[in-house]
Amino acid sequence: MSEEAEVLFEKRGVAGVITLNRPKALNALTLDMVRLIHPKLREWASDDSVRCVIVEGTGERAFCAGGDIRALHDWGRAGDPSALAFWREEYRLNTFIKRYPKPYVALMDGINMGGGVGLSVHGSHRVATERLVFAMPETGIGLFPDVGGTWFLPRAPGETGLYLALTGARLKAADAIYAGIADTYVPSARLDTLKDRIAGGAALHEALREVAEEEGAAPLRDMQKEISAHFSKGSVAEILASLRADGGEWAMKTAETIGTKSPTSTLVAFAQVREGASLDFEDCMRLEYRLINGFIEGHDFYEGVRAVVIDKDQSPKWKPATLEEMSAGDVKSYFAPLGADELTFG
Repeated sequence: MSEEAEVLFEKRGVAGVITLNRPKALNALTLDMVRLIHPKLREWASDDSVRCVIVEGTGERAFCAGGDIRALHDWGRAGDPSALAFWREEYRLNTFIKRYPKPYVALMDGINMGGGVGLSVHGSHRVATERLVFAMPETGIGLFPDVGGTWFLPRAPGETGLYLALTGARLKAADAIYAGIADTYVPSARLDTLKDRIAGGAALHEALREVAEEEGAAPLRDMQKEISAHFSKGSVAEILASLRADGGEWAMKTAETIGTKSPTSTLVAFAQVREGASLDFEDCMRLEYRLINGFIEGHDFYEGVRAVVIDKDQSPKWKPATLEEMSAGDVKSYFAPLGADELTFG
């Protein structure tokens, strides 16, 4: 396989190694990559010579910065079925990773957002380095925190998950471990040693113990009481009112940040995180597929990508422009079952 391939596969000792290989695009995930990774994981699941899987990104900047949003924007605008095909197949891949029968080691070194989170957070062993920058920034481009966010965000401590969903806050390694998004801190300089030990057949827990270090203090832990006090409110409007009434620097900045996001996205994300707390994983993914069907028929996704990715003016004109213009029925419509078009799992 040439070095230009978007994803590389290698059997190295007892490990199957998947390398996301689009460094100039921060290893952003494409439909072709999804269609290569899923069958390879299936193949290795039944290959007795492969004891575990390692997933990594090429380069030092990113594990995976998300999905190929520009392509999805263009496909959606044109009514190309490839857009829905990407999300459908990506969500199936996320679910397969969650249920993978062998150890799945994700090396989260560098930027890890959106689609990259779906390739890592559901694995059995999530490794974070000092270069990790985690975020679910979807509400800022007129989407919602998907790739299983419906599952893992409600299960973060306190109201941390809702805070991450509404703000798109960026986390370093210690915060990611606190939030349940990563398990182990390993300095990037020791990743090669870790891979060598795993490929050589060392017990996974021993290999990790040899290279792991204390992750240090997690600022999110110190903020937990304040986050939960505000984000436990019954609506986005009440959260914003609580933050503004607080008047503190963090609270005001957080309210301002939420105010820049798509009102549709924030309202849907609020309902999504609340509902996800009581759903099993497959139902979370079915729910996300319902939501994405609504979003690609709307306005804000295309406007968000225009403002952030295409024109880069950072000034999206959301429609509706305010929370008050969205009714409860408007929000509920995004959650409607799809009938024969519901997401299924092979």
